[in-house]
Amino acid sequence: MTRVKVKDNEPIEKAIRRFKKKCEKDGIVQDMRKKARFLKPSERKRKKALKAEKRRRQEAQKANRY
Repeated sequence: MTRVKVKDNEPIEKAIRRFKKKCEKDGIVQDMRKKARFLKPSERKRKKALKAEKRRRQEAQKANRY
């Protein structure tokens, strides 16, 4: 669980900003988005393969530059 203590004389907006940053750093937002929709195992494999292919293309493109 993510917690943020509000300091003395600290505006609530600043504490909320710190909370949001902490949630992003902990990966809570990303995890919520991932769990928001169920992916079938076949869709998960396809998505993983597409991501790997994109990564390979980017690495090959970097290698060709030098």
